[in-house]
Amino acid sequence: MEPKATMDIKEAESKIEAILFTMGEAVEAERIAVALEQDVDTIRKILRGMIIDFRESNRGVQIIELNDSFQMCTKPDMYEYVIRVAHAPKKHVLTDALLETLSIIAYKQPITRSEISAIRGVDSDKAVSKLVEYNLAAELGRLEKPGRPLAFGTTEEFLRYFGLSSLSDLPIVNPEKLEDFKLEVQEELQLTLDL
Repeated sequence: MEPKATMDIKEAESKIEAILFTMGEAVEAERIAVALEQDVDTIRKILRGMIIDFRESNRGVQIIELNDSFQMCTKPDMYEYVIRVAHAPKKHVLTDALLETLSIIAYKQPITRSEISAIRGVDSDKAVSKLVEYNLAAELGRLEKPGRPLAFGTTEEFLRYFGLSSLSDLPIVNPEKLEDFKLEVQEELQLTLDL
C-alpha cells in the first residue's frame, strides 16, 4: 500500500486514539501505519508527540511504548479510582417485565421457561436470562419431563435484595384478588380475540 503524501496531524491523532482505545492492548506502529496509510516513521513521530501531550495535559490515561508497539492505558495514580468503581455494587434495574417474571419464579418454583412464558403470555427467555445474570434467579437442574427442561428458582441474592429471610416470608396472594386477576386476563384475551 502506497503511503499518503500528507495527513493532518490532529486527524491522525484522533484516528490513532480511537484505534488504541478500542483495541485495549498494545498495537504495533506498523499496523497503525497501514490502517492510516502512512509510513511507520511518521506514525511513530505522531505517537511520541501524543505521549507527551497526554502527559502534559494531565489526563487520566496515557499512551505507552512497548517494543515498537503503543498502548493506551490508565495512569498508575488513577488505579485507586478505577478500583473504587469496579468494586462498587452494580445497581440492577428491574423493569415491570423482570419483576413480573421474578414474581412467577418466586411463587411457582421450580418452573421452566416455557411455563413462565405460558403464564405471562409472552416469550420470557430474555427476562429469565437477565434475572440469572443479576443472580436473582438460578438454574435448579433439569426436570424429569419430556425434553428434560431446565427448572428455575430464586437465589439467596433474591432474598437479600427483597429483605426476606426465606421464601415463606413472601406475601400471600389474596384468593379474591387472584380471582380478579384471572377475570381481567380472560377479558383481555377475549378483547384480543374479538379484534
